[in-house]
Amino acid sequence: MLRVFEGRFGRLAVVDLAPDDPVEAHPDPAVVLRREAGQLRFLNPGELYVALDYERALVFSPSTEWLRASFPAVFEAAEGKPFPLATEAMTPRIRQLASTLAIEARNDQFLSPERLEFMLQELLLSILDAYLARRSPISLWKGSRFEDSRIRRAIELLRARPNKDMNIDRLANQVGLSRSRFYDLFELCTGFSPRTYLDLLCVEAAIARLAGGQGKIAEVSAELGFSAQSNFTRFFLQQVGVPPSHYRRSVNAQAAAEPQPPHASGGARPA
Repeated sequence: MLRVFEGRFGRLAVVDLAPDDPVEAHPDPAVVLRREAGQLRFLNPGELYVALDYERALVFSPSTEWLRASFPAVFEAAEGKPFPLATEAMTPRIRQLASTLAIEARNDQFLSPERLEFMLQELLLSILDAYLARRSPISLWKGSRFEDSRIRRAIELLRARPNKDMNIDRLANQVGLSRSRFYDLFELCTGFSPRTYLDLLCVEAAIARLAGGQGKIAEVSAELGFSAQSNFTRFFLQQVGVPPSHYRRSVNAQAAAEPQPPHASGGARPA
């Protein structure tokens, strides 16, 4: 086990699984994010997943209390089996979250509890939207903090293009709310102000690009809507605690020093 994080959200672990290593969901459900395979493995309480080949995975075991507080229609009335299917292909959004979570976990000296819980909340929202809500005959958002479809629409718009220059008042108008009502509802639903939510999305996008070597820092800065690289550097320093250049060097050094799991010569078998 490479990293373990615990909080009110439950438990997140970064693990290297060898063939026949088990992952058990007990007593809470679990989600195994198999990034290399591009798959999620869902475990209802009491279920077991056994690795068939060497793989590195993220194992998220959300607290039942945390789940029920946020999504009661899913996790109170599911008779202990909220996940109907065992395996799903990752959506682009979930793949991005899995990648950023793995990067942040490896560089946990810079990872704040707020940012970790934000990404895990985003993961659960994406799972509900992509795999559960669209297949259910009843509204799985009912009774949840995210029941208001206008706020869910605003979140979709923020995710679509995280940009520091986004006009939040215009966003409120796009979803049919006054400025003051939008700010109140958004914070009630998400636990964050719209501007803080956008900042966290910008940090997530920046980390993904910096760690992936995707462009120069000036290019990342411009893509995220900063008028000058110095403004982006100041923002990143405030949010993460180090300048973006330092973070990129740390990611590269950590990746070079960290042992990689062996791979079986025959290749991975499907789970």
